[in-house]
Parts: sequence; C-alpha cells; structure tokens
Amino acid sequence: MSTTSTVSAVPVADGGKGPAASAAQRAARRRVALVWAGRVGLAVFVIGGWQTFTTWGVVDPFFFGQPSGIWQRLIDLFQHGTQFGSFYSNIWTTIQEALVGFVVGSLAGIVFGVALGQSRYLSEVLGPYIKMVNAIPRIVLGSIFIVAFGIGVTPKILLAAVLVFFIVFFNAFQGVREVDRNVLANVRVLGASRMQITRHVIVPSALTWIIASLHSAFGFAIVGALVGEVLGAQSGLGLVIKTAQNNFDPNGVFATMLVIAVIVLGAEWLIGKLEHRLLAWRPPAPSETNVL
Repeated sequence: MSTTSTVSAVPVADGGKGPAASAAQRAARRRVALVWAGRVGLAVFVIGGWQTFTTWGVVDPFFFGQPSGIWQRLIDLFQHGTQFGSFYSNIWTTIQEALVGFVVGSLAGIVFGVALGQSRYLSEVLGPYIKMVNAIPRIVLGSIFIVAFGIGVTPKILLAAVLVFFIVFFNAFQGVREVDRNVLANVRVLGASRMQITRHVIVPSALTWIIASLHSAFGFAIVGALVGEVLGAQSGLGLVIKTAQNNFDPNGVFATMLVIAVIVLGAEWLIGKLEHRLLAWRPPAPSETNVL
C-alpha cells in the first residue's frame, strides 16, 4: 500500500475568493440596495404626500409651494435666469464665497487649534476672547462686515470664514489635547524637534477630529454666504431666496434651496474622498459604520 499522501485540489470559485468572502459581498450589496431603497422610498413618500395634500387643498400651496411647481420654477430659473443675472452666475457667486470662506476658516481654525492645543499659556490668554467672539450672533457679525466692507463678496467670505473657523478650531484643539502622551514622551526622548513633533505626531493624530469637523464646516460656509447675501448683496442664491420671499413665491424659495442642497451634498462627497485619502493609513475603528 502506498504511503504517499495526496492532497486533492479544491476548486475555488469567484476568482480565488472563498464562500465566506462571497457571502459577505452579497450581504454588503443587499445592504446597499436596502439603504437606497429606503432613501428613494422616503423621498417618494414625502414628495408624493406633499403633492397630494397640496392638490387636495389640505395644505395651501400659496404658503408651502408644490413639488410640481417647484420643478417648473427650477427649470424657469435655469432657462430664463433672475433679475440679477443668470441663475448660473448666482450659483457661482455663492459657491465662490462659501469656498473661499471655507478654505480661510479651515486653515485659520487648524493653525489656532493646533497652536493653542499645544500651548497652555496661549490657550489661557486667548481662550476667553475666542469664547467672547463665538458668543456674538452671526447675523450681527454679518451686519458689521457689510457696514465695514460694503455689499461685495468680502463680507460674505468673512462671515463664512467665521462660521467655519470655530467648528474647525474647537475640533483641532480637542484633537491635539487627545494625542497620546506616551507617544509624545517617546518622540521627545528620541530627540525630535518641536516642529517634527507637530508635523509627524500631533497633526496626524488630530487629523481625524479635523476631518470630522470639515464635513459640517462646508454647510456652515454656505450658511454664512447666504446670510450675508440676504443682509445685502448684488447677486447670489441668498438674494434669489430673499427676492422670492418678498414676492410670496414659495416655489422659488424651495427651488433655490434644492440647488443649495445639491451643492452641499457634492461638497460632502468630495470631503469624504479627501478623508479616505488622508486617513488611508489609519485602521478603521470598531465603532465606525458607513451609515451615511
């Protein structure tokens, strides 16, 4: 009898992936399909109910608009523009104000957050003043900026930057404070300079906090630009909304709000891509879920 043992080759399907991996992929696809089905179903339910109630007269379309009217108003805005120029130019004005304010506010928030997070002296000196400025109502700041800089794009950028600054600053500050003290002690023992510690240890460790703040920061940048445009502007989506409100045109208000929502969702998608790229080195935490 031969004592030579033979190992039977087991065919592996799905390009070398085992049945467990295939089952996990199918489960993931089912989950994605269920999520999108729920999203679409909720949208159909809300929009369909809105259209039905306004058609039946349960809800007055004069005050709350109507989905079909909003869609027609949106088409009209893109085709014929507004009294302040084309709708595209108004969209670009708001995006430009929000984008510049977002970049300026984010950079300032990161720099101040990292600096004050590392220096107890600076945080104790500047902390009360930062809290005082944060307590000022944003609409008051917007009025001050318009008085000081006119109705151009500058006050909208400044207001957007202020809103973004505090969100990013507090997250960056807390992120620096949460850096592992044992790691800091070890790199100091190894002879790392203060700049090297900041660049290679503190900023990467706080990056999770900073990126998390950016997801909501762009929305606040849009809010800052819109508030500034409502207070005083020559163009922009905020001015379009204000004019539609003054003309008792709820369909125009909702149509412009729909465009703003698309802009914010697009920015959120881009920030998500940036997050995956910058945090590719970090293993996912057990508590992290891809809900949104």
